[in-house]
Amino acid sequence: MAEYSHLFAPVTIGSMTARNRLLMSAMSINFGVDQHGYPTDQLTQYLAARARGGVGMMLVGGGAVDPTGLELPDLPKLWEDGCIGPLKTMVDAVRPFGACFGMQLMHGGRQSYHDQKVAPSPIPAPAVVKGVPRELGIADIHHMAAAFGDAARRCRDAGFDFIEIHAAHGYLINQFMSPNANQRQDEYGGSFDNRIRFMLEVFNDIKTKAGHDFPVGVRINGEDYIENGWGLQEALKLAVILEKQGADYLHVSAGVYGSTQLTIPSMYVPAGCFVDLAAAVKQVVTIPVVTVGRIKDPALADQVIADGKADVVAMGRALIADPELPNKARSGRQSQIRPCIGCCLGCIHAVLQREPGGCVANPDVGREYLLTDAPKPVSSQQVLIVGAGPAGLAAARQAALQGHRVCVCDAADAVGGVARLAARAPGRAELMDVIHFFAAELDRLGVDMRLQTELDDALLDQLKPDQVWVAGGSLPELPIIKGLFACGMELFTVLDVFKPPLFSQSNVVIIGGNQAALTAADTLAEAGKTVTVLHRGRHFAEEMSSNDRFYLRERLKRDNIALHKGVSIQTVTAGQINCRIQGNAVTIADIDAVVVAEGMKPVRSSLDVLKRKKIAFALIGDAKVPRGIMHAISEGEEAARALGS
Repeated sequence: MAEYSHLFAPVTIGSMTARNRLLMSAMSINFGVDQHGYPTDQLTQYLAARARGGVGMMLVGGGAVDPTGLELPDLPKLWEDGCIGPLKTMVDAVRPFGACFGMQLMHGGRQSYHDQKVAPSPIPAPAVVKGVPRELGIADIHHMAAAFGDAARRCRDAGFDFIEIHAAHGYLINQFMSPNANQRQDEYGGSFDNRIRFMLEVFNDIKTKAGHDFPVGVRINGEDYIENGWGLQEALKLAVILEKQGADYLHVSAGVYGSTQLTIPSMYVPAGCFVDLAAAVKQVVTIPVVTVGRIKDPALADQVIADGKADVVAMGRALIADPELPNKARSGRQSQIRPCIGCCLGCIHAVLQREPGGCVANPDVGREYLLTDAPKPVSSQQVLIVGAGPAGLAAARQAALQGHRVCVCDAADAVGGVARLAARAPGRAELMDVIHFFAAELDRLGVDMRLQTELDDALLDQLKPDQVWVAGGSLPELPIIKGLFACGMELFTVLDVFKPPLFSQSNVVIIGGNQAALTAADTLAEAGKTVTVLHRGRHFAEEMSSNDRFYLRERLKRDNIALHKGVSIQTVTAGQINCRIQGNAVTIADIDAVVVAEGMKPVRSSLDVLKRKKIAFALIGDAKVPRGIMHAISEGEEAARALGS
C-alpha cells in the first residue's frame, strides 16, 4: 500500500506535471564533466540513479552561464552551443526513468573559486572564498542577463523539462538584491526596485529566449541571515512580482557564505529549519512553492505538504545518501532507507575543498557508472566479522547482499562501536541513524549477529570461516606527558565522558583538540562543569566538515569553556598543569580531572587467536588505521565487494 499520500500526489508546474512532490535539489557535486565542462557518463549515471529511485523532479546543480560565474571547476558549463549535444545525451539517458529533469542556472559572482570574480560591487565574500571581485559595468550587467537567457535556450534545445534560476545563497543575483553586497549608486543599487532589476532582466531574457511555455522556477532566499542582508519582507515583495512576471514556481531557501545560519546546516540544526520561510511566501502567491532545509524524513515532508506550508519538498543530501529513498518510502520500506546523518563531510566539505563530492553513508556516490548489480557468487562463503562498529556492519551488509553467509561477533552488548558513544554528545544523535540502518539491514538479511561474544577457538571451530575480517575499532591513545600518571588527579579517556554515569569532578582539563575533544567539552559544559581544552595543534577539529564544526564552535562559546591551541604541556602536578600557550607560560590550576583526547589506536586483540590457529584475516576500519566513519563504511563495503571477485 502506498505511503505518504500528500508527498506522492502529482503536481502541475506551468506546462509540466511531475509524478510526485519531491524535488532533488541542485547540488554542486563537482564531478562528472570533461575538459570542456560537458557532462560525462559519471554525472549521467549519478543522476539516472536518482531518477530511477522515484523522485518527481530533479535538477542538475550549478550550471554556469558565463566563465566568470563558474563557482567550482568541475561543474557544467553552459555558455557555448557546444554543450547542447552532450546535455541532450544526458537528458536522453535520464528521461526513461520518469522524473521531470531540469537544470539550475547560476553565476557565482564573488563566491566563485577563481581570480576573475565579478560582482555588483567590489566587496569580498564574507567567508569561504577570498579575493576582491571586479565591479560589473552596465554593459557587463546586460551581458550577464543575456548569458542566462542563452543558457536557458540551450537547456531547452537539449531537452530539459524546466530550468531553475539560482537567485539565492549569496550568488550573483542574490548579491544584486542584498545591500550587504550591493553598494551601487546607479539604477542597479539602492532602492528595492533597483536591487531586483537584474533579477527581473534575467527572468525576462530567459522567457524571451526559451519560450513563455517553458517552465521556469526561481530559487530565492527567505533570509540571508547576515547583517544588512536580504530579508523575508523583501522576499515576500519579490515573490508577488515574480508570480506576475510569469514564474512557474518559487523555491525558498536561506543563507549565504558567512551567514549565521548556514545554507547547508549540519546535524545540530533542527529538521525543516527553513520551512517557515516557504510557508510565509506561500501566503502571498498562488504558484507552487518549494521548501528545503534539513528535510530527510518522508514523514516530515508529507506533513509539511499536508499542513499547507509548501507544495513541493526539496531534498538534496538525503537523495545523495539513498537515491532509492522515494521508492522505499512509497512502498513502506522506510527502515531500508540509507540515511543522511547531517555531517556535511562528503557532500559539502569535500566540494568546498574543490574535491569530488561523496557521502559518508553511501560510498557509491560518484561511482554509479562503475558499479553494476553484482552477480551472486558461484559458491557462498562463510564470512566471519570481528567487530560490530561501522566498518564491520557495512562489510556484513554488503557480503550478505552478495549471497554469502555472514556472522558478526562483538564483545559489546550493542552494535555501533565508538560511533554509539559519539552519538551521545549534544546534538549528535543522528550519528546513530546509520548504525540503526545497518542493524535493520543485517536483521532483514538474516546475518548471524552475536553480541557479548569474544572471538575464541570454539567460535572458529564452529564456523570454519572462509574469510575473516577484523573490525575491532579503536581506543584512546594515552600521551606521554611528564607527571600525568603520578599527579593524583582523576584521569579519564574521552570515551569515559560518553559512558553514563558522568563522573562527578567539576573542574576538567581536556588534553586534545580533535572532534572527540570538542564534543566532550560540549558534553561536560552542558552538564555544568568548567572545562579547559588544551590543544597542541594549530586548528581545532580538522577532521570535521567546516559546516558541522561551525555549529559546534558556536555551542562552545560558553562562560564555562576555555579553548587554547598551540599548547605545549610541560608538567602535570597535583591539581595543576604547567604549559606554554602560544609561547607564553601559563599554569592551569584547581583541576580535579583530566580527560585525554589526543588520538586513537587500533584494537587488534583478536589477532592472537587467529594467528595461533593460522587463519588468514584482513583488517578493516579503525582496526587497520583509526580514521573517521566515512573511511570505515567505505572500507567495509569495498572489502565485501572484492570477496570472490
